[in-house]
Amino acid sequence: MPPIADDIDALVFDFDGTLADTTGIHEQALRAALHPYGLDVDASWYRQHVGLSITDLLAELPGGRDLPHHEIMRHSRTHLLAAMNTIAPVACVVDLVRAARAARLPCAVASNASHLLVQPGIDALGLRNEFAVVVAREDATRGKPAPDLFTTAASRLGVPPQRCLAIDDAPAGITAARAAGMRVLTVTSGGHLASADEARENTERPDGSEERHARPALDQKR
Repeated sequence: MPPIADDIDALVFDFDGTLADTTGIHEQALRAALHPYGLDVDASWYRQHVGLSITDLLAELPGGRDLPHHEIMRHSRTHLLAAMNTIAPVACVVDLVRAARAARLPCAVASNASHLLVQPGIDALGLRNEFAVVVAREDATRGKPAPDLFTTAASRLGVPPQRCLAIDDAPAGITAARAAGMRVLTVTSGGHLASADEARENTERPDGSEERHARPALDQKR
């Protein structure tokens, strides 16, 4: 687990694909919701668009703009809620949540999904008491890759975005967190946490900042 820098005062977590391994059930739910309209989702296309809200997915999907979006979202959510008790935690991310809370750092969730899905998902993982703030898609005008969800979470925590560490697995989420001014960790294909820049191309941070003095994530109390 990467250390938490001394100048980080809060952590903001994505939910789907970050706290919980939900990519598979989200893809299945979208396929099921689209089936009555004769449309399917190519697996590679879906993975390129992981992290977008279902509204934005349908806007990007060829032939999706003219579909009844509310009906498709209702069908998809029904499918997801029925499968909620099957979701598995992403172990390295949940470990980071526990470490942050042990260090008395407040944590938030900033998700492109609806509260109707995010809160039951948090409950299914047994993390209800770990998050001071839960921000979902309806809490901001724009979803990821815009920064609004992350900046809203920081505002509700009362912590400047520059002193927040964001954790997100998807390109849209990483872009959103960077635009909000946060440093970013991502989940690697091997199931570990790493700097988003290191994970992608092992380059230095885009803002040119130097590595900060860090405290061990599991030991330090605040």
